[in-house]
Amino acid sequence: MNGLLLLDKSLGISSNQAIQKVKRLFSVKKIGHTGNLDPLASGMLPICMGDATKFAQYLLDADKVYEVEGCLGIQTTTADTEGDVVVQESVDAFSQQELLSVIESFQGISEQIPPMFSALKHKGQPLYHYALKGIDIPRQARSIHLSSIKLINYQHPFFTIRVQSSKGTYMRTLVEDIAQKLSTVAHVTKLRRLSTAGFHQQDMVTINNLESMDKSEQLKKILPMDVMVMQFPELHLTEEQTIQLKHGQVVSYDGLISQQIYRLYQDDFIGLGQYVMKQGLIVKRLCQHQS
Repeated sequence: MNGLLLLDKSLGISSNQAIQKVKRLFSVKKIGHTGNLDPLASGMLPICMGDATKFAQYLLDADKVYEVEGCLGIQTTTADTEGDVVVQESVDAFSQQELLSVIESFQGISEQIPPMFSALKHKGQPLYHYALKGIDIPRQARSIHLSSIKLINYQHPFFTIRVQSSKGTYMRTLVEDIAQKLSTVAHVTKLRRLSTAGFHQQDMVTINNLESMDKSEQLKKILPMDVMVMQFPELHLTEEQTIQLKHGQVVSYDGLISQQIYRLYQDDFIGLGQYVMKQGLIVKRLCQHQS
């Protein structure tokens, strides 16, 4: 079983619990997801199976689209509804334009300090392990890019935004930072991932729907591996060239761009290669089995 499943993760389960359910449904040995969603978040969780796990990094690095609801005036330990309330204050309603102006100021490149309740590691331990013990670890601000941020709804004290962001962007921190610019506090009340790497919502499937399908219907939901790397140009190889690459040899190929990564095909998708000037085409990552 090699391919990509666009799971619509439901609320209340972890990303790991979700992939374990998929693993049992498809009886697949090798499986992984491409971007964690907390139990309180729902939406698109791309799940790689078999050889597709070799290309997971390209979806981890991809832009993602979220719809986020925040509540002004309440701060929690985890920046969402799961944590304990640490600050609760009365906040007068803002005008739509005032809120919109602050929200739009976050579009583009900015710096963000990752939250303590995250899976980022310090000395081999996730930060949330320290946070649960009340230990605060200094964190470096990281550059993030919001290519789009829009105000979808505002019914004080709740506001909803739709965000297209680079990898490593924390929506909980974004909501807190928006509130800080408004001279108040906030936390996330709802979070849904709508898209990863441009995949469409209509291609997602829930666990419940999968469980109600027969095997042939389930298999139709598995996308081919090369959809994960469509940002790279395609290159077709002869059988001889394919054998050379599989044996770790450099393949001569005219007209290629130096350092460019290519999707490789020999009838079917076989993996990724990279062209190195004055050498030739070398292996970047190959499938064990063809898609």
